[in-house]
Amino acid sequence: MTKKSISAFIDLTIFLSTMFLVREVYFDSLGFWGNALFKSLSTVGIATLLLYVRKQSWKDIGLTKPNNIGRFLVIIAVTLTSTILLIMVFQIFIADLVPSHGETAASVNASKAEKSIAMILFIVTAVWVESFLEELQDRGFSLNRLEALIGYKPVATIFAVLMQAAIFGFRHSYDFSERSITTGLIGLGFGIVYVLSGRNLWPLIIAHIILNSMSIFEKL
Repeated sequence: MTKKSISAFIDLTIFLSTMFLVREVYFDSLGFWGNALFKSLSTVGIATLLLYVRKQSWKDIGLTKPNNIGRFLVIIAVTLTSTILLIMVFQIFIADLVPSHGETAASVNASKAEKSIAMILFIVTAVWVESFLEELQDRGFSLNRLEALIGYKPVATIFAVLMQAAIFGFRHSYDFSERSITTGLIGLGFGIVYVLSGRNLWPLIIAHIILNSMSIFEKL
């Protein structure tokens, strides 16, 4: 293993351990979205520290201002379209072959917010922040460190895109189900677009916010 691969392995071990360990912690007083933000902020905090140790920043892995607004909007549209198509293909041809997953805590939480404007505003804000943090974690940190772990492109890139999608899907349900696969497909679509479009995180962040907002508003 090269020095870069060893550094990536150490970073991934610390990062993924933090990601999954904090998900075992739950504070009743914070509720679903409060806990979700706590967990994502903890993981992103560790990732930020690891970047600092490696003399990097989030800017180095894509958190930079897009140069062209037209291209920016096109990437958002492509991200949303490709992801929705992936999910549609899965729903039509494969969904019946895997176990379904029950109502999530997020949907229960959202339904309880009915007719409460303050709660709806809190949930929407939490969804937007969580979408931002998830893109930093999964496409920003995970994908790039997984790629560096192997180091040989394009094999390393393909491996990284597939693995970050699998991790993204698994940590949303902790099982093999329709929901984990659907979420994994979202991660796959986002990962492909991230790599092919120049590795800017902002179009993915906006697309993620739109997808999550659509899902939440359906339940409000």
